[in-house]
Amino acid sequence: MPAQAKKPPPKDTFISHLLELRDRLLRSILAVLIVFLIAAPFANTLYEYFAAPLMAALPEGNTMISTEPHGPFFVPFKFAFAVAVAVAIPYLLYQLWGFVAPGLYVNEKRLVVPLMASSTLLFYLGIAFAYYLVFPIIFTFFASTAPEGVAVMTEINAYLSFALKLFFAFGIAFEVPIATVLLVKAGITTPERLAAKRPYIIVGAFVVGMMLTPPDIFSQTMLAVPVWVLFEFGVVMSRRIKPRNADATGDQQADAEDVSGEEFTEFDDEDMDGEFTAAEEELDKL
Repeated sequence: MPAQAKKPPPKDTFISHLLELRDRLLRSILAVLIVFLIAAPFANTLYEYFAAPLMAALPEGNTMISTEPHGPFFVPFKFAFAVAVAVAIPYLLYQLWGFVAPGLYVNEKRLVVPLMASSTLLFYLGIAFAYYLVFPIIFTFFASTAPEGVAVMTEINAYLSFALKLFFAFGIAFEVPIATVLLVKAGITTPERLAAKRPYIIVGAFVVGMMLTPPDIFSQTMLAVPVWVLFEFGVVMSRRIKPRNADATGDQQADAEDVSGEEFTEFDDEDMDGEFTAAEEELDKL
């Protein structure tokens, strides 16, 4: 008796999805490690460039310090790793896209790719805005407010943590247009409703600026104003997006009109009585 051929395993199973997720996570980690290995030899140079806004704002003769024995060695490498993650973001998003793409509709795939590209660009723009415009102002402000007799000598690890938090805050804040478009696309709100809530958005932008930036009016305003401008840009772009509910309603109406090419007519009372009478006669025959 010939041996029965084994059935091939189903393609879309829970285990296959887990294996694909594992492979994409490993590729992402490997990409970050490769970029880190490239950046590691230049860790000190990268940190010097990273600390340049603070060094320029410090009083003459003041420098940064390290209060930990291993600080001068590990802190530059920590920043080099952060740079590696930031540089690898496009590839990380590509791996995420490759994992979720099979479950998306064609129209959703067309929207996701531009959103991923624009969100990455906006995140980088937020970091650049913080580094080149915000850092010089806030560090000059901090250095100028030091009491007499206090030497401003920032610890390198504390500066790294502070600056990375601001980078992340400005990078996320610059994603406002993406959030606006997604809310409209999901049918949660409309461009008109968002425009009507403009006063609350402006107040909220300044509140967020107050919470995420140091306590000075300059840095708060420099975060709040871009958030407001990007919100207006998001509202303009969302007017060109058709909500998902509208797409679904249009598809349902098209399907209803195309079913067998038939025309549907509404029954009146006489027609309904005739149908009931015919049904009773059929039951009597049974």
